[in-house]
Amino acid sequence: MQVLVISDIHGNLTALDTVLADAGEHDAVWCLGDLVGYGPDPNECIERVRALPDLTCLVGNHDKAAIGEIDISAFNVDARQAINWTGHALSPAGRDYLLGLPERVEHGPYTLVHASPRQPVWEYILDRHIAAQNFNYFNTPYCLVGHTHLPILYIQTDGVVLDRRPNYDELLALGDERMIINPGSVGQPRDSNPDAAYALLDTDTQCWEFRRVPYDIAETQQRMAGHGLPPRLIARLEKGW
Repeated sequence: MQVLVISDIHGNLTALDTVLADAGEHDAVWCLGDLVGYGPDPNECIERVRALPDLTCLVGNHDKAAIGEIDISAFNVDARQAINWTGHALSPAGRDYLLGLPERVEHGPYTLVHASPRQPVWEYILDRHIAAQNFNYFNTPYCLVGHTHLPILYIQTDGVVLDRRPNYDELLALGDERMIINPGSVGQPRDSNPDAAYALLDTDTQCWEFRRVPYDIAETQQRMAGHGLPPRLIARLEKGW
């Protein structure tokens, strides 16, 4: 089965549509959360994602914040402003959809969460030391996460956890070692590469492919400015930070 793995769309419909076109044919979609927040198209992104084939979609921290399930005082000023705008912009159908999303799902050898297996909605796995602490919180060989907006792979081997950056020119064969894998962000990359990030997973061959694709950033920025979203959130899309 060919699975499209996406995360952290953040209301960026232009990036999402570009990813869907670039990915080609797939049998299923695993979305690791944060459909909304930051970007100008929350309802459109929800509608697009929920129509995808054989979809598994998780809830993220921005999704929960937009529907009032997380205290937004923990977010920075720009994020709070965007969350407030998103909350008011959400349609009743969009709000209901976010309310029904799970925090954790298992598909065979894969555990899916938004943030971390230890704290599925909030914890950032930003280095191999935090990753090492999280391997005890899932029982499957592999755990797929988002949240950091950074594509990366953590491998547990012989009691040691190593990190590995994506190689976009090769397929990654998932072997016997346990792994935590982050496909990166569709709508707001933060690894100094503004191209939308996603992954393809072949569950028959157990091969993972990190993917990047450029999209029309100016188009998204124009809509963000039209809604009065914070200038810093608009500017960061160009640089990927």
